Amino acid sequence: MLSNPFLFTLLRILPASVASWLGGWLSAHVARRQMKLRDQRARTNLAILRPDLPEAAQEAMLTRRWINLGRTMAELTNIDRLIENNHITVDDAAGYQQVLDGPGPMIALAVHLGNWDLLAAHIKASTDRPGLGVYDPPENAAQAAMLKRARSSYMGEAITGEGAARGILKHLTTKDRATLYILLDERRDRQVCFPRFGRDLPPSGNLSVALRLGRKVGAKFLPFYMIRTGGPHFRVYWHAPLDPAQLTDAQIMDRVDGFLGKACIDHADQWLALHDMDLTAPTA
Repeated sequence: MLSNPFLFTLLRILPASVASWLGGWLSAHVARRQMKLRDQRARTNLAILRPDLPEAAQEAMLTRRWINLGRTMAELTNIDRLIENNHITVDDAAGYQQVLDGPGPMIALAVHLGNWDLLAAHIKASTDRPGLGVYDPPENAAQAAMLKRARSSYMGEAITGEGAARGILKHLTTKDRATLYILLDERRDRQVCFPRFGRDLPPSGNLSVALRLGRKVGAKFLPFYMIRTGGPHFRVYWHAPLDPAQLTDAQIMDRVDGFLGKACIDHADQWLALHDMDLTAPTA
């Protein structure tokens, strides 16, 4: 959808709810049939993560997952309208706002659940904190360019590639009450090192970077995620901020993993990485 200029424009012209529905329909009825390997990989991983579910329930979750993926891609064209028209509710909204209004730098930790781009736009719209988002661009050049253009319009600054580490450090140290938005479940070689899912894994990847940054600049961590509650409607759940001045890295990792890892299992039908990893293979 992102790499097709006509479809991207059409989704922008349509009402946000219609564009979201169309994206979900195309994903479930067209993309899923063309991506049988990813569908099977997701099925295998889901059976490992949710052995409590009968086969019929797992298949229903997989269908909902393709619908969520399509809706999420289609909603990239309408992030501004979803933010402005009360499509998002927050669990304990008053407490959440009090956290955002607090002092000092903050590192917001999330995973690819629900609509993760809308979550980035939501935190930007909810606070006067200067925001910075970190992302890995897709390999397709046209898709990467369109995605960068879309994200820069609602994420504030978005950074990737060479020089990102310096830019992130400068952002957190020179801007008052700066916020960094970072996704922890990046995929490498068909694996994720976060969440741990009971595996004995040290912090690595984006989580390791976040822990080091937090200690260096004295930033608190805000684990949070967004879940689709129906159509283009969402709810944000958050964990009380974690202070590296009071907790060890191991304690922070345990709490972040317990909160976000559990969310990935409970809402596997909305978790992107389910089809991009192989939980049957050993982790390096």
